[in-house]
Amino acid sequence: MFEFGRDLKRLFGGDADFKGAWREGLTGGDTSLLELLDVRLLANEARSADVVAGRIGARDRGARLLEAAVVWRELARRGGDATALRKGAAQAEAAAKAFEADRRQDALAAARCEQAMLAVMGADLFGDEGLVAAASATLARTPTNQRTALCGALMAGLDGRLALAENDIERALSAITAFEAPLRALAAAKRVKGGSARLQLADQRAARIDLILACAERLKDRNLAELAVSEAKTAAAVLDPDFEPLAWARLEGLRGSALVLLGELDGELSRITEGVETLFAAVEVLTPDHSPMDWARAGAALGAALQALGEASTSERAFEQAVSAYDRATQVLKAQPALALRAVVANNRALCLARCAELTADLAVLDAAELAFKAELSAAPGARDPASWAVAQMNLARLYEARVEITGRDDGRLARAGAALAAAFDVFSELGLRSLTDLAAQGLQRLKQGHPA
Repeated sequence: MFEFGRDLKRLFGGDADFKGAWREGLTGGDTSLLELLDVRLLANEARSADVVAGRIGARDRGARLLEAAVVWRELARRGGDATALRKGAAQAEAAAKAFEADRRQDALAAARCEQAMLAVMGADLFGDEGLVAAASATLARTPTNQRTALCGALMAGLDGRLALAENDIERALSAITAFEAPLRALAAAKRVKGGSARLQLADQRAARIDLILACAERLKDRNLAELAVSEAKTAAAVLDPDFEPLAWARLEGLRGSALVLLGELDGELSRITEGVETLFAAVEVLTPDHSPMDWARAGAALGAALQALGEASTSERAFEQAVSAYDRATQVLKAQPALALRAVVANNRALCLARCAELTADLAVLDAAELAFKAELSAAPGARDPASWAVAQMNLARLYEARVEITGRDDGRLARAGAALAAAFDVFSELGLRSLTDLAAQGLQRLKQGHPA
């Protein structure tokens, strides 16, 4: 074990600013090596970091606590485990208190950044958007003249995310621009510090690309989609998939999703196919043992790309492959039923089954899809995540319509479809989700015009 850790450090050379850090565990505290550990070894590393941080007379205890928080955050991100997330948050809070007592402002800013990243991860994993506001409040406590480049990048990402939630596209676009200066500063730090700074830069570049993609999809803007493709390609090019597989796969996955969106906007099947191939390549470097959540996210993105390919080509085979991709992602996600991604995957899988039924007129496939939607709705009441609940209602309505279109008979399903769409419309309107509100309204109009009472 310890020889393996020394081999890793010899390969990477360690960070230039690494002196004085804890030396136990496989990585010896060098966070740039965490990507090479699978979740089992990563859990051991987190426990080792806790032991060092809790040791009586530990040198620079605040720094040791912060290092432990980083490892727990990585474990939570890869495993989707709420317990790991809570442990990381507790260690980050303890580190902030230690730095505040010692009046170490730079270290305190770093601890607050870590607290914010843990909060954002909680929002990503479990759909609790209140954590985004908490992260913003935490970062705001750092005085302007003491904010680091990482703090600036995180604040830009949070502002963009809050703007999208409020449907304020102009503010979201401003947040994309606000990323530029912090990213330049992080790139300069990478040249000096190496390993962990390089991965930190990759993470923040991925956050900016994700925001660009969200704006491109809302605005149907091909220039933004092209920008996302370009930036993802540039960011991934400086990483080595052999030594930084997770960061590389995330960026390549974003590039694949951007290519799919660009193909949909341009109506070019070749672009969508290129996006699917890019996502296949990203999935191939991942394994469920190394990073279950990265593997599930990549599978979900691949399923969405294949779903888009099926819509563009009306290919039953593409929809079947999308269902298979969603099934593989579900194998990981079913272990953590509270994960927000689980609802998205379940809904998209059922929708693909519905499209297969429409293309083949196979009612057995339609029955399976309908059961899948109803199971998801009963498992996730609307109070916890109203947007996902309303999306499921809208898709279930489409299923009811599909059955009537295939059979030519209405056994009351159109009335149920209307009720589901009306409920979805009310939720989307209340949340200010204009594009989804429009989709629900179109569904209601389609029912009114195509199937008069």
